[in-house]
Amino acid sequence: MNYVIIGNSTAAIGCVEGIRQMDKESNIILISSESYHTYSRPLISYLLYGKTDEERMKYRPDSFYKDNGCTLLTGKTVVSIDPKGKSVLLDNGEKIPYDKLLVATGSCPFIPPIEGLERVTKKFTFMSLDDAKALKKTLSPESKVMIMGAGLIGLKCAEGIAHLVKSITVVDLADRILPSVLDQEGAAIVQKHLEKNISFILSDCVQSFEPNQAALVSGKKVPFDVLVVAVGVRPNTNLVSDAGGEVNRGIVINGKCETSLCDVYAAGDCVESHDITIDENRILALLPNAYIQGETAGINMAGGEKSYDSAIPMNAVGFFGLHVITAGSYDGEETIVSDGRRYKKLLVKDGLLKGYIMVGDVGRAGIYTSLIRNQTPLDTIDFELMKQHPQLMAFSRKERIKMLGVS
Repeated sequence: MNYVIIGNSTAAIGCVEGIRQMDKESNIILISSESYHTYSRPLISYLLYGKTDEERMKYRPDSFYKDNGCTLLTGKTVVSIDPKGKSVLLDNGEKIPYDKLLVATGSCPFIPPIEGLERVTKKFTFMSLDDAKALKKTLSPESKVMIMGAGLIGLKCAEGIAHLVKSITVVDLADRILPSVLDQEGAAIVQKHLEKNISFILSDCVQSFEPNQAALVSGKKVPFDVLVVAVGVRPNTNLVSDAGGEVNRGIVINGKCETSLCDVYAAGDCVESHDITIDENRILALLPNAYIQGETAGINMAGGEKSYDSAIPMNAVGFFGLHVITAGSYDGEETIVSDGRRYKKLLVKDGLLKGYIMVGDVGRAGIYTSLIRNQTPLDTIDFELMKQHPQLMAFSRKERIKMLGVS
C-alpha cells in the first residue's frame, strides 16, 4: 500500500500514527509546502514572546519520520489531484502515485480587498512559523503596530510582540474582542486585562490605507509602521473541489473522514466537522479535532474501522496570564457566576449542557467538556453542585467508575 499525505501538521501526524496502528510496513509520503519538521502552530506567538524556541515547538521528536517509516518532502506544493489516475502533481512537475490519499491542507489567511492595502510595504499575516519570523525581523522598540482583527490570531500575535514594540492598536468591526468565542461580559473582562498592553478600536473598520496610515470608516486615522492582517481564515479546499470532490465551506467528509472521491480522505482545518452541540456540519479549526480526524482517517485508510462523530467547538487560550476556556454552543438557558474578574457561563438546553465560557478560574473545565461531549443527561448528576464546583462527586458512583475506574 502506498499512502500519501498532503500536509505536515496536526492532522497529518494523526494520520501517520493511525496508519501505523494498522499497517507497520507500507510506504508513507508526507508532502509539505513548508520547510520544517512538524511543529505546533499555536506556539508561534510564544516563540516571539520568548516562552519557547523552535526546538520545543516541534510536535513530534526529530526521529518521528524515521521511526514511522515516512518520507517527508518539504518545500513542495501539490497543485492538483488526479483521482482517476490516483496521483498528485507537484509544483515542480513531479507526479506521486497513491493508493490512499489524505488531504490535510489546513487553512490560509483571508486578505480583505481594501483600497491602498497593496501600498503597505510592511504587512504580515500570522499563521505560520515563517510569518512569525518575518514579522519579528521587521520589529523594533519604536515600532507602532496595527493589527486588523481582534480574534484569537490577532490577539495572540499582539501578546507575542507586545514587549518588542512601542505600541499596538487592534481594530475590529465587531463590538467586542474575540467575538466568535466570548459574550459581552466575558470579552469585557479580557479586554480590560489586555488594555495594559494593547489599545482597541472596536465597532469600526478600515476604509482605506496609505503606506503608513489607516483611514477608518468612522473618520479616525491610525498611524502605523507595521500592519498585521488577522481578520479570518479560509479552508484550503481547492485541491478537492478542482478534482470534482464535494465541498461546501470546507471539504465534505463522512464519519470515517472519507471525501466523495474514491480513496481520498481529508482531516483538519480544511474540512467540515459535525458539531454535536448544534447537530450541524461546520468548520471547527481546533488542534485536538484535527488530530483525531487525522488518526481516524489513517486507521480507515489502512483497513481498520473507526468513526469520529463527536466534535465540539472548544478553545483554551491565555493572554498575559489570564486564562480563557470555552466549549460548545451558546444557545440555551444561562447560568452565570461572576465577580468582575472571574466569569463563568453555563448553557443548558433539552436537559443537556450545551456550552460554557470560563474566564480567569478555569479549573476542572474538562468536567464540563465531558458533559457536553458525552451528552450526559443533567438529571443523572448533581448539576446544582456542578454549577458552582465542577467535581466528580457530582456524578453517580456508577458514572465515576465508568469515567475513571474509581469509586
